[in-house]
Amino acid sequence: MEQFWSMLPQVVIDGLTLGFVYAVVALGYTMVYGILEFINFAHSEIFMFGAFVGAETLLFLQSAGVLNTMPALLALLVALIVGAVLSGFLGVAIERVAYRPLRNVGKLVPLISAIGVSFILQDVVRLVEGLWHNAFYVNYPTLFSQNLHLTKNVNVPVKTLIVIVTALGMMVALTAFVQKSRMGKALRAVAQDPTTASLMGVNVNGVISLTFFIGPALGGAAGVLFGMQYSLIHPYIGFILGLKAFTAAVFGGIGNIPGAMVGGVLLGLFETLGSAYLGMATGGVVGAEYKDVFAFVILIAVLIFKPSGLLGEVVRDKV
Repeated sequence: MEQFWSMLPQVVIDGLTLGFVYAVVALGYTMVYGILEFINFAHSEIFMFGAFVGAETLLFLQSAGVLNTMPALLALLVALIVGAVLSGFLGVAIERVAYRPLRNVGKLVPLISAIGVSFILQDVVRLVEGLWHNAFYVNYPTLFSQNLHLTKNVNVPVKTLIVIVTALGMMVALTAFVQKSRMGKALRAVAQDPTTASLMGVNVNGVISLTFFIGPALGGAAGVLFGMQYSLIHPYIGFILGLKAFTAAVFGGIGNIPGAMVGGVLLGLFETLGSAYLGMATGGVVGAEYKDVFAFVILIAVLIFKPSGLLGEVVRDKV
């Protein structure tokens, strides 16, 4: 029991870090679903794309000899902006080419198209990185190496705090944008009833394009934060993490922005707690390698006992 309590603060910090990454990626899933009632399974590869864009931005600054002379926070900000903007434009392009022509042909066909786009993005990034670096595994340049020693057993890397604060800031900014801005009202109107919103003068296609910019931009920024925190990235990092972020969105309530935040943070905590304590609880029979099972056990449980998620789903009224 003493070991349990001594490990707990560090485990909670690690869980919050992972959970906030899940939450930011889950926002992309839930925004698209809230507007189109469609799961954009290519979103996980947009997250991966953002991670690579951030890495290449930092590597470019390093090769130019300016990375070590500029403040680390400024370098991270540059990588975040470039990764988010390019990921946002990629999301808009994907929507225009792969989803919009299929918008009125049912839900299964766009889903298959999304899976196809996902595989294409994986292989394109693998090809480009292979030709460019002769390898498609990339290590992020180290920006923050300092640790904060909170207690004897709790050391918090500065980069971990930056990931948490940045992710939380993006989620608060998105919530304020959706709730307070004029364009946010248009987003909510299209999510509730696109036909009526169109009759009221809302540019529905423009709102959908904006949604496919904001969601992927958040995913790309999350990819940069993930790369900074965990260092090694490759073209397949989006697969499992994307499934877990989708699980977080379902867990919190798919289509519900606060639900995606709550679901992501809770899932990160559950997974990290399971990874740390499974071996201890089972006498070593089940170890940390089973941590990925947690996400999918939660998904199955939520779908069985509370399909609307923790905070519920806003369901359109059909007249």
